[in-house]
Amino acid sequence: MNRGLSVLVADLRDARRRLLALVEDLDDDQLRVPRLAVVNPILWEIGHVAWFQERWCVREGDGGAPVLANADELYDSAAVHHPTRWGLVLPTRAQTIAYMTRVLDDAVTRIEGCAENADSRGALYHARLATMHEDMHGEALVYTRRTLGYAPPRSAGALPRGSGPHPGDVEVSGGDFELGAALTDDFTFDNEMWAHTQRVEPFRIARAAVTQGEFAQFVDDGGYARSELWSEAGWRWRIAENADHPLHWRRDGTQWTWKHYDRYVELRPHAASIHVNWFEAEAFCAWAGRRLPSELEWEVAATGEPDGSGTLSRRKRAFPWGDAPPTAELAHLDLLADEPCDVGAYPAGDSAFGCRQMIGNTWEWCASDFSAYPGFVAGPYAEYSAPWFTGHKVLRGGCYATRARLIRGTYRNFYTPDRRDVLAGFRTCARRT
Repeated sequence: MNRGLSVLVADLRDARRRLLALVEDLDDDQLRVPRLAVVNPILWEIGHVAWFQERWCVREGDGGAPVLANADELYDSAAVHHPTRWGLVLPTRAQTIAYMTRVLDDAVTRIEGCAENADSRGALYHARLATMHEDMHGEALVYTRRTLGYAPPRSAGALPRGSGPHPGDVEVSGGDFELGAALTDDFTFDNEMWAHTQRVEPFRIARAAVTQGEFAQFVDDGGYARSELWSEAGWRWRIAENADHPLHWRRDGTQWTWKHYDRYVELRPHAASIHVNWFEAEAFCAWAGRRLPSELEWEVAATGEPDGSGTLSRRKRAFPWGDAPPTAELAHLDLLADEPCDVGAYPAGDSAFGCRQMIGNTWEWCASDFSAYPGFVAGPYAEYSAPWFTGHKVLRGGCYATRARLIRGTYRNFYTPDRRDVLAGFRTCARRT
């Protein structure tokens, strides 16, 4: 088996190890979870991951029957709507893990039988799709554990040593920019397709994401009580949720603390904010006299380069630091620790313009609506993007729980603006004069 196929197989197995590590310490009651709009029953979720792998890596193209006779009726997320998942009669934990093992073995067997030629290209794409889908659900399990107040995942390591704040703005050149993924990229989700020329004016963007300490200043200044800081939709959300501080925060005397999985700890003033939704980010910007970057501005600041004459170069990087894939020295990814680090950490990962941590640590909300790029064509997994082009906002950059193999400078995440259970924060731009 050649190296390319070996990497695919290794990634499939690694994704499965991570997923199971995130649930192995949970008892059967914890796997069922209360019915909430922002989480899945965990027992259903891990079965769904196996079903997706079977659907795309084993059954695609040959029309074979599923390993479980009723797998499609149980685990097809496009057909089994979220509220109904709690009422399903699911296989037991042991049966689910046995199903996951069988499907993974079958997927590996099929990949190992592929030769790297035109006929096998689809199978290799599907293997990468299944791996990344499993990585996404692994990250979802991290914020599910936070939402439900479970203990931190055992797979997480120690937090990098604090590096303090990283204040101020950088100047980003204007010019023509190729927004989106290039045709030469190895694997691309349909919503990144394809790079198309956009004109961007020069702008100033923060060197780092907004910190917990900075967001606490907004809260303490009555930010949640001042309707003039909120959009109409944001204020409706705030009233409906009775929100007067970020999710998981509580005041302990004169200090704010936040719920870190199953316990309350002090805020870390220089760490990036997380569990902040788009409405809250928008209100903070109004309070600070700032604004959220557009999706175009975010990608330019992360992957663009100056040409030395005050305009953008035609060259675009795959990652802020260059074209080499992420490492533990460049970005806070892969659940190396179970919370965000200080925004001053990882200087080796700076972009060409001097922005820090545009990959990893915390997802960053953008001002832009999630919509199709020009000429959009749905990929083989047609339900991935197209159903969500209305009512969602773009997030960029990944977070501390995102897998390094998933994230890149063109990757587009998307959530509704009210979601604050996800591991998201934001950085700001100077307002245009």
